[in-house]
Amino acid sequence: MYEVELKLRADHGDVRERLEAMGAEKLGGVAQADTYYDAPHREFAETDEALRIRRERRTDAMADEDAAETAKVTYKGPLVERESKTREEFETGVDDGETMANVFDGLGFEPAAVVEKEREYFRVDDYTVVLDRVEGLGEFVEVEREAEESELESVREGAAAVLRELDLDPDEQIRTSYLGLLLEKQG
Repeated sequence: MYEVELKLRADHGDVRERLEAMGAEKLGGVAQADTYYDAPHREFAETDEALRIRRERRTDAMADEDAAETAKVTYKGPLVERESKTREEFETGVDDGETMANVFDGLGFEPAAVVEKEREYFRVDDYTVVLDRVEGLGEFVEVEREAEESELESVREGAAAVLRELDLDPDEQIRTSYLGLLLEKQG
């Protein structure tokens, strides 16, 4: 399965107004801390891959104050096209993010950086619209959907149409990951 994603910088206030006018369904909010790892056997920055542990907790009105943190491990393959941030992605939940971090450490994987963000999710047709506030980078909007390889072009075009409905220009998309943007800023 592939994740088709178009991302760009945008003011959340304006986008929220458009989402409301469009009748988008609000799905909730989360706070995430993504720890990215370097591999001992190859340079992920050179191969355009990513391995991370995501720790997440709900932040919306539906969230229980004592809600437990969840953790997932994700591997993202290299980008597969130039027109979007489409890549193969594999993700699974883990019971304990700290234990998983210890497994990675034991295998020689080293933490490279942590990306912290607050996210709000909305549903527009078959697409997820995400409003991201990324620590150290600012506000972004992502439009995403999973797709089979044979659907990549049509799903990407649909994501661009959603951006246009939000009065955003798909040609302004950013293909660099939040990790990459943070590393560029620090470098």
